[in-house]
Amino acid sequence: MAVLKIARMGHPVLLERAEAVADMTTPELQQLIDNMIETLADAGGVGLAAPQVHVSKRLFLYSVPQSRSEGEEDPALDVQVIINPELEPVDDEMIPRFEGCLSIPGLRGEVPRYKRVRYAGYDRQGKRVEGIASGFRAHVMQHEMDHLNGILYPMRMDDLGKLGFEAEMVRYGVRA
Repeated sequence: MAVLKIARMGHPVLLERAEAVADMTTPELQQLIDNMIETLADAGGVGLAAPQVHVSKRLFLYSVPQSRSEGEEDPALDVQVIINPELEPVDDEMIPRFEGCLSIPGLRGEVPRYKRVRYAGYDRQGKRVEGIASGFRAHVMQHEMDHLNGILYPMRMDDLGKLGFEAEMVRYGVRA
């Protein structure tokens, strides 16, 4: 396994719509997933999309650390893989949260996201997965799905006054 280089904001791969994965069982895809898992662990993040490692494919990883779990409907989860994901809001309820991005290091911004989303896709073995995600899990899944559609979180922000360097926000008591 290898730690992959993460594309940063400004790289064109982050602004493209990623292509569907045609064959989920190839050794190359399995190696990419293993490398993405190692890269995510090395970076200390909670999600990573293939375009962030310079691969324009519809695939992302996400997790819910125990510290971010919001209860029964949003349980802690180890790293999950979803290939060719589909997301849709369950209803119109949205919640703003501060989020960061491995492709935009050091910054955080408040982004409104749907509180609950219906998801479907495939795991790394090609088995269909589907369900409803809420809370932190729903938020992370929407962030990663945006990467597959060429969208970075600042493009979703309502108020750029709520974008800042994480170190400064911590220094001045902004809860981010």
